[in-house]
Amino acid sequence: MGKASRTKVESSRREKIAAQRAAERRSEQRRRILIAGGSVLVIIVVVVAFIVIKANSKPAKTSSSALSGSSLSQTVSKLTSVPASTLDSVGKGGGAVTAIPQPVKSPPSLTANGKPEMLYMGAEYCPYCAAERWAMIVALSRFGSFTGLQTIHSAVENGAGEKEPYGNTPTWTFAKSTYTSQYLTFTPVEEFTNIPDTSTGEYTTLQTPTSAQQAIITKYDAAPYVAAADAGSIPFIDYGGKYLTVGASYNPGVLAGLSWSTVAADLSNPSSGVAKAVDGTANYMTAAICKMTGNQPASACTSTVQSLEASL
Repeated sequence: MGKASRTKVESSRREKIAAQRAAERRSEQRRRILIAGGSVLVIIVVVVAFIVIKANSKPAKTSSSALSGSSLSQTVSKLTSVPASTLDSVGKGGGAVTAIPQPVKSPPSLTANGKPEMLYMGAEYCPYCAAERWAMIVALSRFGSFTGLQTIHSAVENGAGEKEPYGNTPTWTFAKSTYTSQYLTFTPVEEFTNIPDTSTGEYTTLQTPTSAQQAIITKYDAAPYVAAADAGSIPFIDYGGKYLTVGASYNPGVLAGLSWSTVAADLSNPSSGVAKAVDGTANYMTAAICKMTGNQPASACTSTVQSLEASL
């Protein structure tokens, strides 16, 4: 083979080697890109999975705001001392009251500690209980006094992430409160908190009714006192075995977006929507309690209240 031919063959060999090396470099670059892309994809998948898990495992919404100290004391004071003149002026509530206590047919008397008993069964998550508690406190404060009242909101959504009606309604809890009266015994049972358990979708148990209390709600929170479809509804109130209230007595939407201090202040303004709903309901509750106590004391069982007794 001549020199020229050898040179040509060598040149061709070098070109092939260069082409192979270029191909190897391109292959290595593609491999590195694929590895890097795969790593990014893995990171994205992990991040997305974390976000999904976090979203699904987050606790259902509740409100943690509450009153304390002097703000709580001042609000409780306004709530528990609505003037009798204001309550008399509100009377029936100007159409804001949608349900009143109804008589129980041939009931056994409900008593505790030698006095007629008012039994309440509800739950902290419940917006209808939230509305009813305001009126209950106004009415019961005419016969005795509360200690230990604490502010809460009704639940926003349950453990399954489903929105609650009238969510975040400002209210109170009876769970740690005490009520003292020489005229009657008030027995509250808050069965559940406003904190849902996302693993079960249910609310956390707070207080468990006694077998006797459960028997009362089973018997009277049913037809003919409520529609069959509404059996077991809360709030449930038994006035000494004489009268019942099942469900809210006014629209909880009246309290929507209001602070506790605003609601408490509005209770003393008879022209306000809050007073017509809450005070009007409280007047009918007072009438039912007065039927339990034999119209005592006179400061609570006013002529206006006694005129409402006839409609029960």
